[in-house]
Amino acid sequence: MSDLGFLEKLLDGAAVEWLPLEKVAKIKHGKDWKKLDEGDVPVYGSGGIMGYVDTFSHDRPTVLIPRKGSITNIFYVEEPFWNVDTIYYTDIDTGQVVPKYLYHFIKTIDLMALDTGSGRPSLTQAILNRLEIPVPCPEDPEKSLAIQAEIVRILDSFTELTAELTAELKARKQQYNHYRDQLLSFEDDDVEWKILGDITEIKTGQKPSEILDRTTEFDYINAGTTRSGYAAASNCDGDTVTTPSRGQGGIGFVGYQRDPFWLGPLCYKLQALDKSFLINKYLYYFFQSKAALLLSLKKEGGVPAVNKSDLSKLEIPVPSFEEQTRIVAILDKFDTLTTSLSEGLPREIKLRQQQYEYYRDLLLSFPKPEEVA
Repeated sequence: MSDLGFLEKLLDGAAVEWLPLEKVAKIKHGKDWKKLDEGDVPVYGSGGIMGYVDTFSHDRPTVLIPRKGSITNIFYVEEPFWNVDTIYYTDIDTGQVVPKYLYHFIKTIDLMALDTGSGRPSLTQAILNRLEIPVPCPEDPEKSLAIQAEIVRILDSFTELTAELTAELKARKQQYNHYRDQLLSFEDDDVEWKILGDITEIKTGQKPSEILDRTTEFDYINAGTTRSGYAAASNCDGDTVTTPSRGQGGIGFVGYQRDPFWLGPLCYKLQALDKSFLINKYLYYFFQSKAALLLSLKKEGGVPAVNKSDLSKLEIPVPSFEEQTRIVAILDKFDTLTTSLSEGLPREIKLRQQQYEYYRDLLLSFPKPEEVA
């Protein structure tokens, strides 16, 4: 299965006809769900499952295609469901097309390129109806469905492996959180309790002269839970704990900056005054585990904020240097397993997804008549 020779072998000389989607499936609108009673039938919108009701709009295998909003979210659903007006369902002619085959094929299409360009991303029925779907051996429905089913079987083997790895990653993260919280729960006799402002330097930064959107050596860290861009220089060393000082959605989040970076005006840096007494990475893991401590300092009214004076007064447990080293070593291993894109489960998941996309595009790259000619 390394080249198109496999696809040719699978087709075994059979022709492929490209049919408009409207010839193999009917595009159906969704309906409002707010007046429906609660139940166990999932309600789909363009972002995924929104809730559960006691009735369904369709109860056969289908492909859900967003009408507006997150139009790249394609769902394959086999169980009964209800869909709202932001997402279409497809009433598929299963005598011509295997529903899962249609799902895999539509995943190869750049739906954003089909956007009507009316502002918010959207897809009309007319646009979708004109999509061309490759149907192998249409003159022999039994053979056609068998070929489609074999393609689905191959592609599903990749998605199932990805799903297994994703489930394992979720379990590892739960395990990580359990051990982290356990390791960072102390009896008073085991630790010294210190005022944060007495053992760390707490400061905010300033806005860089230019915030860059291209990747540079230095991240720009400000409010929020991700980098706010890039900077041409750094104003803060690595091995530093960061947490937003104000802003919507970021309060309580804790980051660890391994390398030098640019610290913004809406973010605190926390660095140990004496690294032989307090390990910065230990401080990071502690606040990651005890995010409620930071959230308890949040001032409401206008823009949520944490005052430096309140942050400085927090009392935290500081075990021996040796114990901090042990805790950091254990949690670093879990962190690598659950977050690293260069090693660990996230890397495996990324590789399997790339493998799926490669074979999906290979197996569904049927030539069109003009290409054959």
